[in-house]
Amino acid sequence: MTDVMQQPAMVLVRPQMGENIGAAARAMWNFGLDHMRVVAPRDGWPNQKAVAMASGAGRLLDEARHFDSVPDALADAEYVLATTARMRGLTKPVLSPEFAMKEAATRIAAGQKVAVLFGPERSGLENDDVARASAIVTVPVNPQFFSLNLAQCVLLMSYEWQRQVAEVTHETVDFARGGDWATGEDVSALGDHYERTLDQAGFFFPEEKADGMKLNLRNLWSRMPLTRADVQMLHGMMRQMVRWKDRD
Repeated sequence: MTDVMQQPAMVLVRPQMGENIGAAARAMWNFGLDHMRVVAPRDGWPNQKAVAMASGAGRLLDEARHFDSVPDALADAEYVLATTARMRGLTKPVLSPEFAMKEAATRIAAGQKVAVLFGPERSGLENDDVARASAIVTVPVNPQFFSLNLAQCVLLMSYEWQRQVAEVTHETVDFARGGDWATGEDVSALGDHYERTLDQAGFFFPEEKADGMKLNLRNLWSRMPLTRADVQMLHGMMRQMVRWKDRD
């Protein structure tokens, strides 16, 4: 397998058909990508229909990593792109496939780990999935027929990766400056800490708006370019606020 630091992880979230997983593997390998992650596939894993469809790209399926949840699949990712054709009520940068993969290549050249999320065939990514992404990727398709097949979407992003990578792979870019970038696991733990503490403080009120408020808070953390030092400071701020309250 190619060094994962040199390419994005292509993450298939709750895929429904083994044939589409296999076709996605072929699309990736056409453009030199071989790091696939599969999250909670409907028909289980491994999948023989995926193997049959993958043809010469079967090795990608043999080496694909399987996860039970999106947070687990993104635990080591420092920059996440979510592919979606639907407009969301979440404030995030919206990128074209071309610009998204150029950004991915630049960040990977700087040492970051990048993941690209692809949703299930029928419904696409859920808002909870998209909330964990740094940016959204939307394809300018026919508004009267905007649904792309899973493998088609993977093919499009893989093609753009190959087109962009030669231009920026060897650039040296220091995005973090203040230290290492926070991983998906770091940001998820930060979100859990704030959600748990704010819940205890009665912040999520009224009850009927609580879920939306929690989603917006999660979206806020994933949208911010946080270093590990930033995360540690934010944890410390919340802990100190709780200690200060307890002294009263």
